Amino acid sequence: MEKKEETIELEAGSGGEKSSELIEKIRNNFSVRGQWRNTGDDGAVLDLGESGKLVFTTDAFIVDPIFFPGGDIGKIAMCGTINDLTVMGARPLGIALSLVIEEGFPESDLMKIMKSVETMSRKSGVPVVTGDTKVMEKGKIDKIEITTSGVGLADKIIENNGAEPGDLIISSGDLGEHTVALLGVRFNYKTKIKSDSQTLHQEIAAVGKYLKAAKDPTRGGLAANIIEMAEKAKVKIILEDKLLPYKKETHAIAELLGIDVFSFASEGRFIAAVSPKNAQKALKILKKFNKEAKIIGRVGKGKGVYLKTKVGTERPIESPRGKLVPRIC
Repeated sequence: MEKKEETIELEAGSGGEKSSELIEKIRNNFSVRGQWRNTGDDGAVLDLGESGKLVFTTDAFIVDPIFFPGGDIGKIAMCGTINDLTVMGARPLGIALSLVIEEGFPESDLMKIMKSVETMSRKSGVPVVTGDTKVMEKGKIDKIEITTSGVGLADKIIENNGAEPGDLIISSGDLGEHTVALLGVRFNYKTKIKSDSQTLHQEIAAVGKYLKAAKDPTRGGLAANIIEMAEKAKVKIILEDKLLPYKKETHAIAELLGIDVFSFASEGRFIAAVSPKNAQKALKILKKFNKEAKIIGRVGKGKGVYLKTKVGTERPIESPRGKLVPRIC
């Protein structure tokens, strides 16, 4: 009897446990690490001795729609990669840009996207230094896919596992607005919210010395990223319901579509663990960039992530399961 070939069971946009399992299976194929470490974080790290630490990251972007309120696929490709370097404490040095374009894609749209890339490069001071371009037959790819890779230098790495009992959790602003902006276009939902996509290099440079752990909550939103932070540090994190960093309109569209708001992605925000003695210092600085920066929870002893409700009970926050919002970053 012919053996049935195994296939990838994930649907587009799937996340959570199955996605993590697939990533782990892929990772297990690569046993050679060389001198690189932090290979499970936002970027891999190579110690250069007195010259500092080199941080290297890469990401692929498939977005629908490719143009949305507050940005486009080019903008988030730059922001996403720069921010992955930044939340690890690195100063971004350069970006590689790879394009896969569908045959017949309007040149005017391509140039608009490239203008967004150039704008973010200029604003952040991070140059695009190399890249590649391929054209696929019509129908073999949906419009355009962008892959960006980046390198940066850090004096000290902000580890994902640095949270300790007693620390406070800070959000640099309201979350989930990138997802809201895209969903508004897809479902013709009228909203004033624009994508929160922006680079974080200035904010992190201003408060980086206070951060014990940091993540930019892109894919999987707050839930996936705060759970990763708790698991790696082997701590319990309790978020406060009354302090949740979401606008009423973000809650509204999540409820309308039946999607967990904790899974909504951001492309220009970060969450961080900060010691109690430094929390107010960091918050005061962050509020100069975004008045919505706030303390949203605390770190305790134990395991897992919980939401403290308004009546004082705690309910677990679980990693997003099944099909997440597809093609948002």
